[in-house]
Amino acid sequence: MKVQQIKEIAQRMEIPCGKLKKGELIRLIQCIEGNIACFDSGQSGQCGQQGCLWAEDCN
Repeated sequence: MKVQQIKEIAQRMEIPCGKLKKGELIRLIQCIEGNIACFDSGQSGQCGQQGCLWAEDCN
């Protein structure tokens, strides 16, 4: 997912984007959603969040 698309999701959730990097913004969204902030943490195989919006880009 491109950064602009992520920023649009954040704006709909009323999350200020500022100058956050892609991973930082995704982890912030994950926290606000009540999920584990595991994006790009090397735990993609162990997080257990099936159907995660970010799974395609995650490591």
